Amino acid sequence: MSTTQAAKSKTNRLVANLRNYRVFHKYLGLILMLLLIISSATGFLLGWKKDVDLLQPPTQKGQTTDLKQWIPLAQMAAVAYMALDSAVHVSNNPIDRIEARPEKGMVKILFGQGYWEVQLDGSTGKVLSVARRHSDWIEKVHDGSIVSDFIKLLSMNVLGLGLLALTVTGFTLWFYPRRIRQLKQ
Repeated sequence: MSTTQAAKSKTNRLVANLRNYRVFHKYLGLILMLLLIISSATGFLLGWKKDVDLLQPPTQKGQTTDLKQWIPLAQMAAVAYMALDSAVHVSNNPIDRIEARPEKGMVKILFGQGYWEVQLDGSTGKVLSVARRHSDWIEKVHDGSIVSDFIKLLSMNVLGLGLLALTVTGFTLWFYPRRIRQLKQ
């Protein structure tokens, strides 16, 4: 087999591979498109959550950062339940978590249903804010956990591996034509 025939054979293999990569790249991109749109749009919103009050209520300041002067958590929880019920008429909503912010002198009490948040002064228990945290449900849409933890795991793996495959096939679609031109010369 001559050098010209070997180059032509190699060129034909590269062209055939290039066609296969192009088809794979196109359909993989179409499949991932919806996940990418959702992930990028919600990621954009999450990037702004601390700066846009509608996404996440601004963190208020309490009177003192001295934890020794703070009221007990049980008392804070009781105040938060009453504040949520009186402000938005929501009762029997379980507490999801309590976030203490000693440097701000306040506590955020986040509820399990409806994405509600009550901010309290750590030392007096005074209600500083009652608001909905839209960033929490946006985050659940972002990672797929709004459906289930299995969908979260599945969608994040599909997205990660899919982007890796798109990167590799995209590089191949860029590199192979250059290699083919070199072989033809």
